[in-house]
Amino acid sequence: MARKVAAVLIGILVALALASWAFGATGNAEAGKAVYDKKCASCHAKDGAGNPGIAKAMKVELRHLGSKEVQAQKDEELKKFVTEGTAKKKPVKGLSDQELADVIAYVRTLKK
Repeated sequence: MARKVAAVLIGILVALALASWAFGATGNAEAGKAVYDKKCASCHAKDGAGNPGIAKAMKVELRHLGSKEVQAQKDEELKKFVTEGTAKKKPVKGLSDQELADVIAYVRTLKK
């Protein structure tokens, strides 16, 4: 009986691992905050509200990252914005897939 339970648990763990791999990396918001502070906060501010000086200089609107508009974006869309940039907004270079997933997990915590 114990072997059957162990086999079922192992099967569940393998299935979860495969699902995680198939759908991309799962983000860690705590790790994402560290990446955000290093790579994103200079333009988007510590709280995600956006740096007004940067917005004015670039003549763009920086939406609060916790806003409905930003939070409505799918993770894949946010990844594209980060890695490819948008209009005048520069892409962020050098992030691993895990760091990108972590940053997005952190941005999700900014939801208003």
